[in-house]
Amino acid sequence: MRPLTPVAPGARVALGVGFFVLFVAVWSAATFSGWVNPIFLADPLKMLRSGWVLLTEMGFAYDIGMTVFRVLGGFLIAAVIAVPLGVAMGAYKPIEAFFEPFVSFARYLPASAFIPLLILWAGIGEAQKLSVIFIGSFFSLVLMISVTVGNTRRDLVEAAYTLGVGDASLIRRVLIPGAAPEIAEHLRMVLGWAWTYVIVAELIGASSGIGHMITDSQALLATDQIIFGIIVIGLIGLASDLFFKWVNRHMFPWAQLGR
Repeated sequence: MRPLTPVAPGARVALGVGFFVLFVAVWSAATFSGWVNPIFLADPLKMLRSGWVLLTEMGFAYDIGMTVFRVLGGFLIAAVIAVPLGVAMGAYKPIEAFFEPFVSFARYLPASAFIPLLILWAGIGEAQKLSVIFIGSFFSLVLMISVTVGNTRRDLVEAAYTLGVGDASLIRRVLIPGAAPEIAEHLRMVLGWAWTYVIVAELIGASSGIGHMITDSQALLATDQIIFGIIVIGLIGLASDLFFKWVNRHMFPWAQLGR
C-alpha cells in the first residue's frame, strides 16, 4: 500500500464489503451482548423484522417512493437551471461578477431555515418539499460548475481561437466537453446532499415519506424502525451513487485515466 497507488477493482470491492461486515459485527456484539439498551439501539435481527413489517403491512414502500420522487424532482429542477447558469458564469466574467456575490451568499444559508417560510408560502404539500431540496442544491451546484468551467485550460482556449472558432462554438466544443466529467461528479455529490434535505423537509408537515416514518417511530421509541429507515436511505443513496459512477465511466472514459 503506497500513497495514490490505484487499488485493483476486486480488492476495492472486497475492502468496501469488509467494512460493512465489520460494522454489522460490532453492532451485533454491542446489542446482542446487552451492552447497549435495546431502547437506544435495536439489534440487527429486530431491525430486519421491523423493516419487513413496515414494507409488507404498513405501506413503507409508498413512503420510499414518495421520498425518491421528491429527491429526484427537486434535484432535477435545480440541475436544469444550475448547469446552464454555471456554464454561463464560468464562460463570461461579467455574468460571473453579476451572480457570484449573491450565489456565494445564498449557498451558506441552511435550507432547513427556509422551511417555516416555505410552509407559509407553499403550504405543506409537495411544492414545499421540492423547494427545500432546490434551495439546498441549487446555489452550491451553480458555483461548483462555474469554477469548473472557468478553470478550463487556457492553451485549449487559445488553440480553439487560433483555429477560428467563435465564442458560441468555443463554449459548445471546448468549455462544455472539457468540464463535463467534473460537472457530472458535482451532480453526483449534490444528489447525495439532496437526500439530507428531503429528510429534513419530511420531518415537518409531511404525511408520507421516509422522514415522516422516522418521526412517527421516534414518538414510539421504535429505534428498530428508525434504523431501518436510515439504512434504506443509505442503500438508495449508495445505489444512485454507483449508478452515477457507472454512467460517468461510460460517458467520459478519458477522465478515468490515471485513477
